[in-house]
Amino acid sequence: MARETHLADAAAASPKAKKPDADGAAAAVVPDVGGSGGGGHGGGRKLSLVPLIFLIFFEVAGGPYGAEPAVQSAGPLYALLGFLIFPFIWAIPEALVTAELSTALPGNGGFVLWADRAFGPLSGSLMGTWKYVSGAINGAAFPALCADYLARVVPAVAGGGPRVATIVSFNVALSFLNYTGLTVVGWTAVGLGLASLSPFLLMSGIALPKIRPHRWGAVAGEKDWKLFFNTLFWNLNYWDSVSTMAGEVERPGKTLPKALVSAVTMTSLGYLLPLMAATGAINAPPEDWGNGFFADAAGMIAGKWLKYWIEVGAVLSSIGLYSATLSSAAFQLLGMADLGLLPRAFAVRAPVFNTPWVSIVCTSAITLGMSFFSFNSIVAAANFLYSLGMLLEFAAFIWLRIKRPELARPYRVPTRLPGAVALCLVPSAFLVFVMAIAGWKVYAISAAFTAAGVGVYYLMGFCKARGWFKFSTADEGTAYQRQDSRNGDV
Repeated sequence: MARETHLADAAAASPKAKKPDADGAAAAVVPDVGGSGGGGHGGGRKLSLVPLIFLIFFEVAGGPYGAEPAVQSAGPLYALLGFLIFPFIWAIPEALVTAELSTALPGNGGFVLWADRAFGPLSGSLMGTWKYVSGAINGAAFPALCADYLARVVPAVAGGGPRVATIVSFNVALSFLNYTGLTVVGWTAVGLGLASLSPFLLMSGIALPKIRPHRWGAVAGEKDWKLFFNTLFWNLNYWDSVSTMAGEVERPGKTLPKALVSAVTMTSLGYLLPLMAATGAINAPPEDWGNGFFADAAGMIAGKWLKYWIEVGAVLSSIGLYSATLSSAAFQLLGMADLGLLPRAFAVRAPVFNTPWVSIVCTSAITLGMSFFSFNSIVAAANFLYSLGMLLEFAAFIWLRIKRPELARPYRVPTRLPGAVALCLVPSAFLVFVMAIAGWKVYAISAAFTAAGVGVYYLMGFCKARGWFKFSTADEGTAYQRQDSRNGDV
């Protein structure tokens, strides 16, 4: 679901230490902003296991919506094999790296903090630019997507003023939801996740007696491998997004690894089982499997009532996807402000809900503006930038193993350095492949965003030197972080 609009556009564009105090000790490494509490100043309202699982689920997938192009581009056989094998070569390595680094450095900002600790502030700032642009553009699709689904039921919102009002209302309502706190967002994600997945569970159960296994062996006559691999990649990506909110997680050293394992399992099965049910129960050619075909398949299997339920589930999934994306992006800005990469204002928290309201408002405004534009090559460039960020993330993972072997790692990927390198090689090779097949427009746009990222870094340095804005320093939050450690994060 998270990628269905983007895939079409991209295709058009060219397609270690003592463990008892590990969490607290790691937290003391992370810079904070005194009263702003960027290191996890969440009071007693921190994210627990279940809502965290569903937030990760929505940051990555939101359900099997958008997996249809895998069947359309290569056929049921390759689609099923892809969603069976790809989690092992991409999703699991990314989730393992995220689990180790998020528990070793459990502060808000996640991957920005990792790159900063490994290679310095310029790398951290570049990582922030790449990931933020990618996330903001990704999130911008959901308000428009929700309006598109709603237009199927209420045609009046298909264009003009009503469509604009729908997109703005969607953005404002979910921005306010994020303002009320991650606990509220997390439990809302639980409800949305159950509601959007339940029709697929029903469809899979009803389809059982109708499944003919020989249909799983069908392949497309003309295969579009670029669309196929992009579909797999973007439907099983963004596992590291949860890292930007690690400072808000209850007992991160234990909760984050469990949540990532659970989310990987739930997400992978959430794709594979509905695909097996639909491709095995109906005799539809691969070319029929365009975006939204799951609803049509459900109608053929169980009737129009299930078709409509899946279409409603798509709207609910869009809500969960946007809300999770907005949370991740806003806490990334907060983390960058904690590191002194952005002005301190981005780490200011609301007095009642303790949320980074400035970062939420800025991110919301950016995504709202982007919601009214056609992306095409810009979306493909955002995917390219995300790939650059992931390569830097894998490099930070390896370099911190070498440079900081004494760093407390509440969760450690169970392998020595050679194994850690091997873990990153296959997904890195795939990233290089995805980047190599991009067109010249994507390279040009990506280069422009990268240059802008470097410019922002030096501009912030200039503003800091002139005293134009207040910036955080690494030792401002030390007293608070020590108190946080004594409170027991483990």
